[in-house]
Amino acid sequence: MEIQREDCTYTASYCNENVWWLCDSVKKKFPEEIQYCYCVYISNEQRATPIWKQKASHQQDGQVVWDYHVIFLYQTSASGTLVYDLDTTLTFPCDLKQYYEEAIKDNKSLKPEYHRMFRVIPATEYLKIFASDRLHMLTPDGRWKAPPPPYPPIKTEECSDNLQEFISMEGNGHGVVLGLSECLNRFLNS
Repeated sequence: MEIQREDCTYTASYCNENVWWLCDSVKKKFPEEIQYCYCVYISNEQRATPIWKQKASHQQDGQVVWDYHVIFLYQTSASGTLVYDLDTTLTFPCDLKQYYEEAIKDNKSLKPEYHRMFRVIPATEYLKIFASDRLHMLTPDGRWKAPPPPYPPIKTEECSDNLQEFISMEGNGHGVVLGLSECLNRFLNS
């Protein structure tokens, strides 16, 4: 499955929608591969999630503390697991082991409140159920925190916004919530 960064729909600070469009692109261009694809929300109870090697960073190591971040995983037996992160300065795609070592890093170096959790949702499910009205991107006085994408918000027939269900790292909701070691075991050792 060959996807180039420049061929992806991208808007800075809208990683949830960027990944939705990536899922949609894979479903259309590589329908036989969509079953190996996952959308992964990275967050924690405090919604303070450090990720390194990010384009939005103003630090030398590329660290950003996001309230949440979303990446796309493609898992095959032939190539292992690849990470597609449109916000990273690492390669696109990037091998999961390298992405872990350089962008996620081990929890041991972090205070417990910064430990990350991972909500893993099959791409086919994400395409069917994700919706965001983008209101979370408005300041209290109604200004955009970051310019919105030029296309309309993503919604389903039943819902115009369920973003918080994905960001929440409580066990209920869509997909499955995993700790860092569980996530690595699932995608590195399969």
